[in-house]
Amino acid sequence: EENGHQNKRLKSDGDEDDAEDQNKKLPKRKIVLLMAYSGKGYHGMQRNVGSSQFKTIEDDLVSALVQSGCIPENHGEDMKKMSFQRCARTDKGVSAAGQIVSLKVRLIDDILEKINNHLPSHIRILGLKRVTGGFNSKNKCDARTYSYMLPTFAFAHKDHDVQEELYRLDRETLERVNKLLACYKGTHNFHNFTSQKGPRDPSAKRYIMEMYCGEPFVRENVEFAVIQVKGQSFMMHQIRKMIGLVIAIVKGYAAESIMERSWGEEKVDVPKAPGLGLVLEKVHFEKYNRRFGNDGLHEPLEWTEEEEKIAVFKEQYIYPTIINTEREEKSMANWLNTLPIHDFNSSAVEMQTNNKDSKKSSDAEGSDGCGDDSD
Repeated sequence: EENGHQNKRLKSDGDEDDAEDQNKKLPKRKIVLLMAYSGKGYHGMQRNVGSSQFKTIEDDLVSALVQSGCIPENHGEDMKKMSFQRCARTDKGVSAAGQIVSLKVRLIDDILEKINNHLPSHIRILGLKRVTGGFNSKNKCDARTYSYMLPTFAFAHKDHDVQEELYRLDRETLERVNKLLACYKGTHNFHNFTSQKGPRDPSAKRYIMEMYCGEPFVRENVEFAVIQVKGQSFMMHQIRKMIGLVIAIVKGYAAESIMERSWGEEKVDVPKAPGLGLVLEKVHFEKYNRRFGNDGLHEPLEWTEEEEKIAVFKEQYIYPTIINTEREEKSMANWLNTLPIHDFNSSAVEMQTNNKDSKKSSDAEGSDGCGDDSD
């Protein structure tokens, strides 16, 4: 009996070795993976090799790719070996419903199921497509769409005494919010909406295709709304600052004229909304799809078949995390209390003096916004 037991075990070990040998024989192919994740508890998307102190989404992804047999172990240690590239470098706490990564893998059987088996439930690979050998998900991406979910009491005027759970956004305020968000459309100089970029830095010019706030809805007794923004690319903290400035105007802390001023050369104090509600919704590959999407060898990088899975993931993992964290930690309510500290009228010279003091505190705070394309 004992011997029989041992023989059985040896046989199953042998089977695993055979499977691994089979995997090694498979040719490597360039693919993209469609990823969704809840970013809470992670220090962003991008892996910091050698720094195990700050866990990132890519740490868990690479570990799953190695364990499932898609990539050899040494490729996990040196990601260049598998030509790995993420489309957007989401920062601390930021979630994604449609992140895209490109890499070379062995196309093993049941590949998605095997990778997902080694991932925590709040990170899922929802789709896979073959792409051209030279494909790079960051360089080939022509636009990114983000959403930002926030409690609507953020738009209540500062002079009104508001009970957060009872507040409901009226039509007039929503229209004003959308009028202000629409001002961002087109190309502007966003040097005031990120750190470490001067007004004459060409890379501070960014093109925004659309930005609007959708109809409000109630969850857990609190009313929320979702702002959508589509742009070519975004700098670190840019979206959070764009939203922060609109909130400051609607609440009555800043004049509407501050928007025009912020795109000029003058240094303007732009508040940065919390990172919690930010979600990378979708990345767009229009040029690539036109050139290769119907060449008979490759599929267009569109995910209509996966839309239902994306919606289910958002309902299960992303929205509840944002809602519960907001209720428990009150990140928006606490941030709104800091708005009176900002100086929305001071000149550049006064700002520089104030900035020296605020820089010390912001350095301690660190980066935790939307940094998919900061240089």
